Amino acid sequence: MMLNDKYRNQFDELLEQIIANLPDNLQQLMEEVPLIIEDEPSDELLAKMKLNRRHTELCGLHWGVALTHRSVQAITKMPDHMMLFRGPILRLTGVIGARSGKRMVSKYRDRGLKQQIKVTLLHEIGHHFGLDESQLRELGYG
Repeated sequence: MMLNDKYRNQFDELLEQIIANLPDNLQQLMEEVPLIIEDEPSDELLAKMKLNRRHTELCGLHWGVALTHRSVQAITKMPDHMMLFRGPILRLTGVIGARSGKRMVSKYRDRGLKQQIKVTLLHEIGHHFGLDESQLRELGYG
């Protein structure tokens, strides 16, 4: 699904506000670990993750080795980066309609767009620092 400029700009402006309000140490991380923003995850990425586009809304991704799992001998093929996907976040918060045409009924619809972007970003930052899904849920970023 292609997003129009209105939704892209709205998303990107909120993301910039969120990053500007992060604590200094996380802003420093944002300078060191690239953040890639795309409308949707690619078919290749979903296949690599064994996810079906019709059954999942992948909002973000940390790609790399968590700081807690690195060793001097570890060599990665690609530098660490984080990704956020506008379309899934916009759909989960009800800003745009669900791909299936059904209204989204989930905990995500109760979150505003800005809050969901922040939660997704902090979720991926958490993965960078080695937190797993259960730890992120405990912190409210799951």
